[in-house]
Amino acid sequence: MSTRRTAVVTGASSGIGAATARALHAEGFHVVCAARRTERVEALATEIDGTAVTCDVTDADSVRALVAAVEALGGALDVLVNNAGGAFGSAPVAEADVEAWRRMYDVNVIGLVQVTRALLPALLAAPAGIVCNVGSTAGRIAYEGGGGYTAAKHGTQVVTETLRLELYDRPVRVVEVAPGMVRTDEFALVRYDGDAEAAAAVYAGVAEPLVAEDVADAISWMVTRPAHVSVDELVIRPRAQAAQHKVHRVEPGR
Repeated sequence: MSTRRTAVVTGASSGIGAATARALHAEGFHVVCAARRTERVEALATEIDGTAVTCDVTDADSVRALVAAVEALGGALDVLVNNAGGAFGSAPVAEADVEAWRRMYDVNVIGLVQVTRALLPALLAAPAGIVCNVGSTAGRIAYEGGGGYTAAKHGTQVVTETLRLELYDRPVRVVEVAPGMVRTDEFALVRYDGDAEAAAAVYAGVAEPLVAEDVADAISWMVTRPAHVSVDELVIRPRAQAAQHKVHRVEPGR
């Protein structure tokens, strides 16, 4: 049996997930890259000599396939990064698209729970397993137009805290990284249903928002601390963002 450490990263087809898979590979992990888009995760797994699994975290059969992939690698899992998530829409609560809210809760909370529950035996089989949930500053602060997403990410935070309490006497740490403004290729575009102008406006005038690699670096640091050290939560924002509503923006030409 290989003694190489193993990590699973969900939502690994792009953005923070893909960057995290690369960062963990650089730390010496064999990374199981899990996401819905088969071609993308297969290309990433080839690039980093990892394992690709087509996985929709909201689908029980997909999650079972992910467990089977971990078992095929020896059965012990050192790191689980629950990164799969997303924001869909920005309507006020009074105009909420209930199906979009369900999708957000399903992927950000139920999917996270399904994957964690299924892989917990493998995490317990490792010398010092760790679960890192990718939350958001939206899981701490409400803002207009963000009701569905903030509700879902508050759920991510509370699941993280609850699991940590429930596993307090087991050799598994449960941590959360909560990024603020991160510019990736897809997050805002998906949120605004492909409206490139609306997506670009999110970052307008912000010289240096975070990028996926910044968050991946934080995750890599958190999960490689000594086994007795738990970085319970890490909030990471760009310097320009003091709070959800307090962002330094520079007007064009200045």
